[in-house]
This record gives sequence, structure tokens and C-alpha cells, in this order.
Amino acid sequence: MNPTTFRIGGDLEVGRLGFGAMHLPTERGQAWQDSIAVARRAVELGVTLIDTAYLYAWGANEELLAEALFPYPPELLVTTKVGIARSEETGEWGLDGRPEVLGKQVERALRVLRVERLELLQLHRIDPEVPLDEQVGALRELKEAGKIGRIGLSEVGVGELEAARRITDIASVQNRYSLLHREHEQVLSACAEAGIAFLSWRPVAGATPETSARWGTEDDSGISDVVADVAAEVEATPAQVALAWLLARSPVVLPIPGTGKMAHLEQNLAAAEVELSAEQWARLDATRRDVDTVGV
Repeated sequence: MNPTTFRIGGDLEVGRLGFGAMHLPTERGQAWQDSIAVARRAVELGVTLIDTAYLYAWGANEELLAEALFPYPPELLVTTKVGIARSEETGEWGLDGRPEVLGKQVERALRVLRVERLELLQLHRIDPEVPLDEQVGALRELKEAGKIGRIGLSEVGVGELEAARRITDIASVQNRYSLLHREHEQVLSACAEAGIAFLSWRPVAGATPETSARWGTEDDSGISDVVADVAAEVEATPAQVALAWLLARSPVVLPIPGTGKMAHLEQNLAAAEVELSAEQWARLDATRRDVDTVGV
């Protein structure tokens, strides 16, 4: 039986099947109200981990979640990300890990999310133009000041994770990982060894040909066919099977499927009840594509 919860940072307990808020429409009007309804329904169904970021609609996603869910239930973790900003010189958006920018974005997130401390704050991407110790060091200082509870990283390799851990404690890593995308196997192994939460985004990619095409990736290894077979055997949807495989992959894996549709939300969360036999899990696992393992 797979554990249903995980303690991020060793103490912050959340349900392992979370919700990625990126796909919630943020246009004002009916779309906004529909998104609020989906976010509230996620919490009603027991979600205790919701992922957002300043990048998602440039802060509107955070605003939407605050309007939908504040005051937050005590068991709910809303985690956000910083490190992407608009250049004052060019007006273009890009990576920006300068300490002063990270500090301003954290202050903004505190204000928009209406909290005094961000219990989990993740660096959206490491900025190659800024020394890592300056970026992670800035977050460490914000943690010491009581504005951040725990620090996480996103889209990193093993070497970057190890370097960051020499600067401060790292509670989570948010990397793309699914049946279709397994380039971060080494990162997942490092997280499992260290007890670091591994938040997998785009977790249902490969469940069907449509989910592969949606992300611009062709499933050339028959993954979706195997998923469909197993789904028929366990009377579940392909997406539920893909999520069940992830939940059984490692106890540190916390999938964060995202959707703006109520029906998809309810189907995704029902994946927690799908049980795969050892043979079914192994059959799914054997669909692994030949990919380059990111370990640097």
C-alpha cells in the first residue's frame, strides 16, 4: 500500500496527490469564477498541496487562489515560485535570480497570497547569469528572516541540487517527470535518498496520444497503448493509471496534475484509489523511453 501523505522538509505533512494551478484560466468574468470553483472543489476533495507561481499569468494565478481559498484551511499548503521577471531594459520576460529581485518577488507573493510566511517557496529556475550561492543564499536569508518556511528548486540536475544543499536545506524539487518523460531519474533517486519531496509536473504526459501531443512530444514507444491496456484491466482512465504509477514509483513523488476542468480534476484525484499489481506497474515501467539522464 502506497503512503498517502508526505512530510515536506520532514515536518509539513501534505497529501501526495496535489493540484497544479497553472492551467486555471485567469481572465476576469465567467472564466475567473469557473477557476475559483475548480480550486475550491480541489480542497473539498482533500487536496492539501496546490502549486502556483508568479510566472503563471504574471501573478494573476496567485491572486485567483487567494480569492478562492483565503482564509486557507490549516492543512492546506499553497506553494509558489519566484525567479522569473520582466527586464527593465528590454521589457522581455526571462530568468532573474538577482537577490534584490527574488526579495521583491517574495514580498509580493506574501502580499498577494495574504500570508505572513510562505511555507514552501521554490526557485522557478536557476539563473545561469547569477552565482548559485547568491540566489540560494538570498532565499536562505529570507528564510532566516521568517518570510519563507522551506526552500525548494525547480528543473535542476543532481549537481545543482547538491550545490544548493551545501548552501541551505532543500525541502523540494519540482521537475518534469512522467511515464513519457523520465530524464530526471537521477534527480529523483537523489531526492529519495535525502527525503526531499519530488513534485512531478506534467505527470500524465504519455497517458494518451493526446497528452503526448499536447506537450509537443511524440510517443514513439507505445506507452499510451500499454497505459490503455492497464486502464481497461483496473477499470480506470489512462490519466489515473499514469498517476497511480507515479504514486507507486517512490514515496517522495508528489504528482501535481493540473486542469481547469472540474471533471478532469475529479478524475485525477480519484487516481489515489487506483491499485496496480506488481506486474501491471512493472509493465508500465518497462515502457521507459531512451532518454538522456540529466545528472549535472
